[in-house]
Amino acid sequence: MNNKLHGPLFLAILSTLMAFASLSTDIYLPAMPVMAKDLQGDAELTVTGFLIGFALAQLVWGPISDALGRRLPLFIGMVMFTIGSAGCALSTDIQQIVFWRVFQAFGACTGPMLARAMIRDSFTRTRAAQMLSTLLFIMAIAPIAGPLAGGQIIRVTSWHAVFWLLVVIGGLMFLSLFILPETLPPEKRVKVSLSGAFRNYFMLLSNREFMRYTLCLTFFYVAAYAFMTGSPFVYISFFGVDPQYFGWLFALNIVGVMVMSLLNRRLVLHYSLESLLKIAVGVAAFATLILALVVKMQVGGVVAVVVSIFMFFSMNGIIAANSTTAAMEAAPSMAGSASALIGSLQYGSGIVSSLLLAFFRDGTPWTMAWIMLVFAFASVVMLLYRAKSTSAGEAAHSGL
Repeated sequence: MNNKLHGPLFLAILSTLMAFASLSTDIYLPAMPVMAKDLQGDAELTVTGFLIGFALAQLVWGPISDALGRRLPLFIGMVMFTIGSAGCALSTDIQQIVFWRVFQAFGACTGPMLARAMIRDSFTRTRAAQMLSTLLFIMAIAPIAGPLAGGQIIRVTSWHAVFWLLVVIGGLMFLSLFILPETLPPEKRVKVSLSGAFRNYFMLLSNREFMRYTLCLTFFYVAAYAFMTGSPFVYISFFGVDPQYFGWLFALNIVGVMVMSLLNRRLVLHYSLESLLKIAVGVAAFATLILALVVKMQVGGVVAVVVSIFMFFSMNGIIAANSTTAAMEAAPSMAGSASALIGSLQYGSGIVSSLLLAFFRDGTPWTMAWIMLVFAFASVVMLLYRAKSTSAGEAAHSGL
């Protein structure tokens, strides 16, 4: 176990790395309606482009990090993120910014992917779940501060300044990596070819226990990204919320995540990850059912939407940490590749959300609501499938 990772400075660095996905998108959510008009295109495509790059690049960085260690890919990733952010700031049409968002994502994805791998390198199962809960708590500052900062920035200047801010953040993170220790010593590194790396992914995809937890997380994030991508138009365009106040509504959900992350640190000491996950995904699914009902029946207005979304999103404080820990525990010898595949599916799930929102948008919150409902219940199915499989297995075993 690397004791250096206990220090507050190192936790802050890892938390910021974990936050790079939300930081890269949440900060400009209040500006999306303005960007759509300014660039004369669908601003949701900037989210789709980022998530495509974020998902695909991890499949390459994962085996590279298993072979070369965690720090070098992080250094390269921060350089790419900074260049990509500058490209976004200088873009003049939707095609340019989508391209640079993909490029930006190729660097940004190293942050959360390798932060997870570094935790797996350094801690045991229960302790890893605790550490991930701690990181989720700290990293929650980004999705709170991001929309708030973005809303204030577009009040006084243009959306371009949001991406210049990301350039500064990328540069600061590059410098901070000199402090971060390497968690994968040379004797534990795995030298594999590109074909070997994809064989590892095939093995992971064939690992039922790994995929069960990974798909549980993936389906939850399809629902989560449906909210994150659709909420600016639901709150700002449909309900008429001022862009500068949108950040506060978004931040409310992150407060729920922070509270549940802290609670999860204690709960994992007394209850199994499986039990906590079942409760969390159950609550999340129930919240989306409430959301779908109030939207379809047009009752409760924005308050009913905010409350049901808060119930759903808060469960991320339990689901993200515990499902990730359980999945990586099922593939301990391929931490980098496992983390890459988890991240690829988790963040790639947002591609599904943004495309469904773009294709089925009807000018009301209903599209966002039914997408969240369907995939929240799909997350529940993943855990129920294990319960049935285990029961059948136990019955067969008792009959021998």
